[in-house]
Amino acid sequence: MKTSKYILGFVVVLFGLLVSCESDNEDNSQDFSGTYVQKDQMARPAINTVFIASGTPKDDFNYTVPSMMGASYQATFQSRLLALNAGYTTNALGQNAAQFTGLLATDVLGVSKTGTTTFFDGVNVLTGRALADDVIDVELLLIFGGPAGTSNAGLTSDHVNANDKTFSASFPYLASAW
Repeated sequence: MKTSKYILGFVVVLFGLLVSCESDNEDNSQDFSGTYVQKDQMARPAINTVFIASGTPKDDFNYTVPSMMGASYQATFQSRLLALNAGYTTNALGQNAAQFTGLLATDVLGVSKTGTTTFFDGVNVLTGRALADDVIDVELLLIFGGPAGTSNAGLTSDHVNANDKTFSASFPYLASAW
C-alpha cells in the first residue's frame, strides 16, 4: 500500500511538471511589448521597510521616481528616525536628521566608477555596494550609533557577521547555491 502511494505521488508530481513545461521556442524570441511598472526599490535594503510606516502604502514609495523621493518622503523618514532614536543628533557621517533622512529618502545606489566600491567603510560612503558589505549593520550604525558610531552598541549590529557561504572568486562572484 505504501509503495502505491509513493508511485501515485510521483506520477502526480511528474504530471504537474510535464503540464507546466512549455515547448521550446526555436527562435528564442521574447515579447517585451506592453506596459512595465516599477514594483520595488531596494538600492538600500530595509530602508523602505523601516521608514515607511505600516499604515502608508509602500507601493506609493516604490512607484515614486527617485528624483521626487527626497521631496516626497524626507519629512516622513525624519519623523520615523526620531521615533526610533529620540536622542539622534548626528551620525558617523556628520549628518543631522534632515540631511540623513534626505539621503535615505532618495532610494538610489550611488556608484563610484573610479574609487572603492562600498556601502560604507568609514571613509568611503555609499560609493556602491560590494557583495560582502554588511549593509544592515551600516544602516543600524548610522541610525543608532551617534556621531562616533559607538552609541547604543546593542542596536548597531544585527550580529550576522558573515555570509553562510563564501563568495566565488570569479564572475558572477555569488556564493554557490545550497
